Formats: sequence, structure tokens, C-alpha cells
Amino acid sequence: MINFAALAVLLGVTLPQTEALVATHVSDVDITTVASAAPEGRVTDDSIRLVDAGGYNVGIGIVQRPATNRASAIQHHALTEVYRVIAGAGTLVTGGTLIESRELAADSEIVKVLTGPSDVGTGVDGGTARRIATGDMVIIPAGVPHGFTEIEEDIAYLVVRVDPQQLLQIK
Repeated sequence: MINFAALAVLLGVTLPQTEALVATHVSDVDITTVASAAPEGRVTDDSIRLVDAGGYNVGIGIVQRPATNRASAIQHHALTEVYRVIAGAGTLVTGGTLIESRELAADSEIVKVLTGPSDVGTGVDGGTARRIATGDMVIIPAGVPHGFTEIEEDIAYLVVRVDPQQLLQIK
């Protein structure tokens, strides 16, 4: 195994001095508390925790979408998202291009806290459609349009947001 610190010394590279990082625990109680506080019958996207992970931010939240919701689509300019479906099922389209794309206002709360700079649209043209359901995970790199075309039953998913430019505000 390579010892990167020793290799850095041999190469004359200085490693940056940073504060000691600590692990962040998000309990099932934390997740359940946020999920149960969301109003029923509408889309909710609630941040549970956002931390500085040593030069980039990582956040975890929960998104809930009712089966009756008319879906839309989004494309994050700089954030990568990882979904884990915890309840329900739907058809997620990724890739392609946004339909009727418009940029979210840079000073809006959603951009500052949840999405970073992003465009939204009424759907995705082209792309790959796949059914996702409880237990499934999806990785959506920055710049990839994504949105649901059908929600078969109310769907809830944990979302991990990787923010390499530290655009989201830590509260």
C-alpha cells in the first residue's frame, strides 16, 4: 500500500494543513423526523445535514413526491446527486436535454441551500428512462438532466449531494 504522506515528502510536495475532519452521523431518527414533518400531497425536498468534508461539501436530504405530482426536470451545473429510494416507485429519465429550460435565480433559497446553480424544465427530451423502486440507487453526475415521467406510488428517496465547489450554504 502506498503511503501518500511519505510519497509527498519524497517528492517535495507539501500537504495542506487543515482542521481535523470528523465523521457525521445521520440517524434513522433524524431522517424519519424530517420526513414525517413534510406536508402530505406535495413535493418536498428537505436538507437533513450539510457538512464541509475537507474542501468540498456533502449533504444529505430527503425528497418526497406524491403519485399525483406532475413531474418536472432539473439539471444541476455543479452538484452530483446520489439517490436511494426508501419507499415507492417511479420512472426516472436521465440524460438528454431539458424541455423549456430556464435558469433558477441565483439568489433563491433553493439554489443556496439545495441545488446550487441549476436549470429547470417541464421534462427531459431523450435520455434514458428507468423504473426505480424501494432499495434502488442512482448516481446523477453534475450537468445531467433528470426528472420523473411517472410516479406509480408516492416515492421518497434519500439524496446525497456532492458539492465540490462549496456552493451550498452550511447553516
